[in-house]
Amino acid sequence: MEKELQSLQRFYAVVIEFLTTYSFQLVGAFIIVLLGWFASKYVYLLLLRLFERHQFDTTLAKFIANVAKILILAAMSVVALGKVGISIAPFVAAIGAVSLTAGLALQGSVSNYAAGILLIISRPFKVGDTLLVSGVYGVVEEIKLSYTMLRNEDEELITIPNKQMIGDILVNSFEYRVVESRLGVSYEKEPHKAIEIIQNVFINHPSVTQEHIPIVGISKFGDSAIELGLRYWVPTRSYFKTQYEINLAIYDALHLNHIAISFIQREVRILEHLEK
Repeated sequence: MEKELQSLQRFYAVVIEFLTTYSFQLVGAFIIVLLGWFASKYVYLLLLRLFERHQFDTTLAKFIANVAKILILAAMSVVALGKVGISIAPFVAAIGAVSLTAGLALQGSVSNYAAGILLIISRPFKVGDTLLVSGVYGVVEEIKLSYTMLRNEDEELITIPNKQMIGDILVNSFEYRVVESRLGVSYEKEPHKAIEIIQNVFINHPSVTQEHIPIVGISKFGDSAIELGLRYWVPTRSYFKTQYEINLAIYDALHLNHIAISFIQREVRILEHLEK
């Protein structure tokens, strides 16, 4: 019991000595950290308002504001540690070693963040654009620092790592997507009439944009029909729906004007050799 009391007294004496020696330094360090916290929040909000006033990209604005906030807090923390007489050199060395190890272990994640920063700065696309990347079509729903989210016509969300957006071929058709198809008409019918009918279908359908003029023409001369090529642009979010409606409208219009859609026909002859 006596040894425990002596240990407690020694501990009490050490605490009193520490508080006597470093009390003002501790109060000063606390005030510095507190000021740093308020200053970082103020700078964060100030930068956001400034970027918003100049219509800066939202994702990039938040990223820059967060970086500024973290830097201010880190700087004030270093000052506070120095105030209480703690050397930060060992901490800097340790942080460097940990950062190197983490960087090697998380190369993919780090490259995604780096690619996200490049995407935000260069802005090859924006929210609402239609992208074709890695064989996947979709409308840009959200751009994050590590990934980009696309939404297709089936309301499925597609998450693509940003390093894939930078390192792959990227096709941006903005809010529309092109439909390409072919159909055959008989050589006995005038192709001019069929082309005119199909063009009228494009003009009268509300989902076919006239910003990109629809194209109809002779694609090639087939064995049993004149092949017409069709190219028209529709909103990405209704790509298949509009394509199916257009196909039906073209069929009805051609049928109404007595123009049949040709199909491959083969004539088979059976020759019988009679021996005399």
